[in-house]
Amino acid sequence: MMNEDVSKVLIDEEVIVRRVGTVAEKILLDFTGEEILVVGILKGALVFMADLCRRLPVPLQIETLNVASYHGGTQSSGVVEFLDGKSLDVAGRQVLLIDDILDTGRTLRAVKDSLLEMGARKVKTAVLLSKVKERAEEVNADYVGFEIGDEFVVGYGLDYQGRYRNLPYVGVLKEEVYETKG
Repeated sequence: MMNEDVSKVLIDEEVIVRRVGTVAEKILLDFTGEEILVVGILKGALVFMADLCRRLPVPLQIETLNVASYHGGTQSSGVVEFLDGKSLDVAGRQVLLIDDILDTGRTLRAVKDSLLEMGARKVKTAVLLSKVKERAEEVNADYVGFEIGDEFVVGYGLDYQGRYRNLPYVGVLKEEVYETKG
């Protein structure tokens, strides 16, 4: 049923698995000698974060932040909200910040800046997807799984109104799905 709402598979499961391994190898080159604090942005980054962390055979701790900027739609609202209000103990630590997609840049910029303000010694960013487009905030991810066009995608953690996160691939959602349900 969910597969019928997808117009095309953009990145299949096998390709994602291989690329996650490659991203992990790059991360391991930059994070050496001490524990990594992995911070995932909920909920979209969960699948990517879980697969990536299993490929990092080093001491690490995992935290999450509940942040929203889409609020159920297909476009960013332009406002990044920290929903759970928690503060992380990042002082003096090296942090790997993980998100599902780099689109406008607002979320990644706001969370990275916040972690640095809390005293993180180093913050590197990893995203599964980076849209090739002009961003509202000038920010680039340190580690990118895939660059994609400016299409609305779901699967592998990415959602539309809370659905489709469990698809094992990244696909383009049919416009009529979000036009009729939006």
